[in-house]
Amino acid sequence: MGASTHLSVSGVAPNNSASADSVPAAARVGHVPRAATPAIAALVAAGVPHEVLHYRHDPRAESFGAEAVAQLASTVGVVAEQILKTLVIALPSGLGVAVLPVPSRLSLKAAAAALGTPRAEMADPAAAQRSTGYVVGGISPLGQRRRLPTVVDASAMGWDRVLCSAGKRGLDVALAPADLVAMTDAVIADVLSAPAS
Repeated sequence: MGASTHLSVSGVAPNNSASADSVPAAARVGHVPRAATPAIAALVAAGVPHEVLHYRHDPRAESFGAEAVAQLASTVGVVAEQILKTLVIALPSGLGVAVLPVPSRLSLKAAAAALGTPRAEMADPAAAQRSTGYVVGGISPLGQRRRLPTVVDASAMGWDRVLCSAGKRGLDVALAPADLVAMTDAVIADVLSAPAS
């Protein structure tokens, strides 16, 4: 692990599920309180098995998702597609959430269709922060101030675990994709934009 990476892990693992013990010993540094954010508190309250992963956030980072991938992928043994970003989108009826792999681009048309609305656009960052209770770069699909209609890209369901923001920059949570869907009452759909040809 490089000098710039600091990773703290804590977790809850009822029923012998994946736990912090599955993280390499070199990655276990320090401790993050389980209820450090509303997202983590929601997981703990629901008894959902999860791992909390903390890494050093660089305030100069231009892409929060790319920063998470760079610091977490090799350290916790996941690929970039397992690390998900949370995008808040504006719908005719209010706001919604799309959760998709960091390296991918969102198809607003597909997200709108999945959420049963004719169109969607990226939400104003200030509106996203007010609605979710989280800052941009730390918006979690979990434990939001007000639960928003959510779509999780179908590709997430092919993994045994995925990572998403735990509600703070530099803080992610690993959990089963089915638990992510259940906790957010999400729709599962293909919402990725086709690669440019």
